[in-house]
Parts: sequence; structure tokens; C-alpha cells
Amino acid sequence: MIKYPFLEKGATIGVTAPSSGVDEELHNMFKQSCERMEKEGYKVVCGETVWTQEKAKSSSAQKRANEFNNMMQDENIDLIIPPWGGELLIEILEELDFEKLNKKWILGYSDTSLLLLLAITLKTGIATAHGTNIIDLRGEFSDETTAMWQKVLSTEIGNSITQYSSDKYQKEWQHSNPSPCVFHLTEETQWKTISTDKVKIRGRLLGGCIDIIRHLIGTPFGNVHEFRKNHIENEPVIWYFENCDLTTTDLRRSLVQMKLAGWFENCSGILFGRSDANHPVEDYFIEDVYTELSNELQIPIIYDIDCGHLPPQITLINGALAEVKAENGKGTILQHFKE
Repeated sequence: MIKYPFLEKGATIGVTAPSSGVDEELHNMFKQSCERMEKEGYKVVCGETVWTQEKAKSSSAQKRANEFNNMMQDENIDLIIPPWGGELLIEILEELDFEKLNKKWILGYSDTSLLLLLAITLKTGIATAHGTNIIDLRGEFSDETTAMWQKVLSTEIGNSITQYSSDKYQKEWQHSNPSPCVFHLTEETQWKTISTDKVKIRGRLLGGCIDIIRHLIGTPFGNVHEFRKNHIENEPVIWYFENCDLTTTDLRRSLVQMKLAGWFENCSGILFGRSDANHPVEDYFIEDVYTELSNELQIPIIYDIDCGHLPPQITLINGALAEVKAENGKGTILQHFKE
């Protein structure tokens, strides 16, 4: 059974940095995000870890874990959104108190939340949300794709919600050239497929930043077999991945390792987000990686979807039952909040 949190109006957002905090020169930019959320009717509570950054992390593993545990157990905090990603969230996993985590949304992507998101859903069956982080919600308005995070997290158990592929995406970050919606959406979005032009996939969503979540393999925090058995009655799984930094060969190694670890058993399809990584090695291109994987697993693959470090992002719920369609460069994701 999957346990879905629910986002109420006027909710209190807890901001903690289980990976990277915010450098001092960027404090004002982060404060804009908090002010924007307060104008939207939310309350914002920031932990101490948000304001510090040293040696590639916000603070010690114990302090980061303690702050996260406390926010998850605090009944006055309704959801948690880290400021952004980072590098070393994995250090805190063994310090998390999974048995005492209250049912509340965690929203984010990259290291800070994706490793945390997948591990929590696999261990507890609590649904978690892959999508925007709070630093990217500081604009005067959000694009239609990003703005859906509120509606998605306010979906009631038993109901469904549909999201659509974006019209345009951002090719590169321009923090020195701020825009009213934060992102500079200049490139045409094209969802692409392997093997057939029209694809339809149904299954339970699981995934995240592949650079990070691959490190869960072989640990107590990445037991996909137990998750299938205990929480989704062995229903098919749709995996979604986004690649932050991996070359094509490193991505291929990671996917083969996942296959050997049994992560792709009863997998109905795989979604890959847009990436400015995927750098070819010799004549081995990203399309080769996707084609080989599709042929080996005999499943459809959709790629360049709205997911990851080239925003905007669709809000994907780990554990939700999804129907994904792609045709003529466009796509839809219908998520059912089925227990």
C-alpha cells in the first residue's frame, strides 16, 4: 500500500538542507523564495543547515540528519522542500529514523531530495514528489509545468491528475539575468521514443537522478524487491531517470548494474529526462544507450521528457500509478493516487 500525503492551503513548509546549503552570497536569492512562498499563503520555517556550506555539504552528517528527522516528526510542519541539490546526501541515510517519519510531502530533485525521495518510498511506502526545488519558486510567477506542483500535491487519495509536456524548456541557467518566472524557456520541447512513434505505458512510478540513486543498489535503502512485495503487490513499475553528469558509457554501466540487481524486473517502460550531459564516448551516443536497453528489456522508452536539470519539470510521484503517453513529440502523464 502506498501512503499519500496531502497538501493543505496555508501549509507550513520546512526548509532543510540534507545535502548542500546556501552560500552566503546567495542568501538574498534564497530569501526571495521564502518571501514568494509566504505571498502564496504558506508559512516557511528554515533550519540552520540552510544558511551554511563548507566542504561540499551544509554541515555534518549528524546535524543534517537530526534536522531532517526533527522536521519530519514535527506536526507543525506539513511538507519539506530542500533549497536545492548537492553532492553528499548519502552520508545521512544511516542516521535517518525511517520508522518515525510522519506522512508528509518531500519535494525536490537532484541529490538533496532524489536519494532521499526514493529511499523513503522504498523503505516506508510513503509517496514522495520529484519536481522543483524551492530556490526555483522565487519568481513572480511560474510556468504552467512548474506551477502544477501545488495541484499535484493537493490530489486526494483515490483521485487522479494529468500533466502535459511543456511547450519550451531552458537550455542553460542565467542567474545573472533574472526573469519574472526564473527560467528562460527558449528551446522547443520534444518527447522522443525508441522503436515506435506512439507509446503508452502503465505502472507505478519510481526514479530520480541516476547519478545518485544508483548508489542505493546493494544497500538496505534500495531494496526494490521488498518494495514491490510489501507496497504495490508486484504491479509493473515505470522507472524515470535524469542524468546530471554521466557520459554515455557511465550511464550504460549504471543501467546494466540496475538490470543485474533486478531493478528492471516487471518493468513496463522507462522515461529519461532531458540532459546536457549524455556526452558520447567515441562513437557511442545516447540514442545507442536507449536503443540497447529497450531491445534488451523488450520495453518502450520515452526520452527528453520534462524531468531534471533542464527545467521545467513535471511533478512525478514515487509510488503513484501512472499512465504515460507519447506521440508526435508531445506527452501526457496521468497519475492515479491509488493506495
